[in-house]
Amino acid sequence: MRKTPAEARHYTYRKNALTALLLSAAFCLNAAAQTKPAELNDFVGVYEYKGSTKIDIIAGKDLFAVVDEAKYRLPRQSDDAFLNGARQPVIFRRDAAGNVVGFEEQGQFYRRLSPTPSPGGAVLAAPRANSDRSYSYKIPIDRHDGIAVGDIAKSDLGSGAAEKIVAGILDETWEDVHSVLLYQHGRLVFEEYFYGYDWQRQHQLRSATKSVVATLAGIAIDRGAISNVNEAVLPKMKYSSYDNPDPRKQKITLRDLLTMQSGLACNDHDSKSPGNEVVIDEKPDWVKATLDLPMINDPGTKGFYCSGGVAVTGRMIENTTKMYLPDFAQKNLFRPLGIARSQYTWNFNLTNANKEFSQIHLRPRDMLKLGVLFKDRGRWQGRRVLSAAYVHDALSAISTVDDSGYGYFWWRPWLAVTMPSGAERVYMGAAQGNGGQKIFVLPEYDFVAVFTAGSYNAGGSAPNKIMATVVLPRLLAAHGGKSLTKQ
Repeated sequence: MRKTPAEARHYTYRKNALTALLLSAAFCLNAAAQTKPAELNDFVGVYEYKGSTKIDIIAGKDLFAVVDEAKYRLPRQSDDAFLNGARQPVIFRRDAAGNVVGFEEQGQFYRRLSPTPSPGGAVLAAPRANSDRSYSYKIPIDRHDGIAVGDIAKSDLGSGAAEKIVAGILDETWEDVHSVLLYQHGRLVFEEYFYGYDWQRQHQLRSATKSVVATLAGIAIDRGAISNVNEAVLPKMKYSSYDNPDPRKQKITLRDLLTMQSGLACNDHDSKSPGNEVVIDEKPDWVKATLDLPMINDPGTKGFYCSGGVAVTGRMIENTTKMYLPDFAQKNLFRPLGIARSQYTWNFNLTNANKEFSQIHLRPRDMLKLGVLFKDRGRWQGRRVLSAAYVHDALSAISTVDDSGYGYFWWRPWLAVTMPSGAERVYMGAAQGNGGQKIFVLPEYDFVAVFTAGSYNAGGSAPNKIMATVVLPRLLAAHGGKSLTKQ
């Protein structure tokens, strides 16, 4: 199966919020004295960290650090030493009795406050409490939220799909999947939650937030606040001047931002890029910092993954609508979808004071509503929310980013599906965020899938694997075994 580029190249660590995650390997000084590896449960608990921060250390198949509901694997290197992708050292320290009392990182010692993880951290250790692997399919509950429900046996998926998906999550073949929702022919036919999550609990979307911003840009155009996607960006900003003046900056359009083709020196997947998100996140004004970047290409010519462009897009919407972006979203997107303001969290503050990095937290059912809106070409329950033409372009491969098709802050990836007649490529629209946050839209099959997950900065994608090995083969089999999708 081909991984989507967003998963193959995991998102860059963001310095401010993820400093607490830099738990990595060094050989423990007292390792030689150990006669056998310590049990992972020796290390679990709540630990102090920089400032007033606290982190959970939990144990499952491996040891994990939990920060802000995000779980990060710490592969073991020696008895009391572990490793993560950042490759910075932490050494767990013990007292004379052999009890873990804290850890040392970069010369600083952090105390263990409790041997018991917080409830929110503890539930992330396993898919279900007490390793319960029992399962019997049930039709999703009708929550009277505008989402009709139905029996998976009456969908193209068939009844066996539910058992296969759940079994793979419970035995951790597909790790850290928090929720799976499958929707076809106007009905939610599968809805399951794991690791302590439930239908009412909001989940961080990470970069899938970009697709929400793209939706709002389209609505702003529909409302006349922005003339069209070809409107120039700089005239809609309130800055008097910019660093690195270049006549090409005046030509940057909204479309260039939406397709990641601004021409600015902004590439999150290049650690040396001056516009890398780690650099921009440290700036007091993300919008100005992005627009101050030098130009390296003509606008509209080359695609590079640039989170700074999303900040600029959001500010353009705010300046033209004269509304704070979450307020504009509530009035024009979420309220029409039947989503109350209390049912999501979104701090759209584009400065280095924002430790949430302007991401939105949504419930999976509300993620599904966004996917259904795009599947149905901008309509929700017959009501026009977004123009069909904009939806078409948003889900199309207008540019290429990291070797994948890319529309308006929506990916256009493909997955390889093995069928009896041979391999098939299935293309789809996809909102994607680090950790496995996914909204897959396949209008050709009248189908939407939603996943939330916690495989942050780990590479790979359990949602992609579930789609390629369980979901898509069944959809294709119901339609002659051939892909109905096109790039």
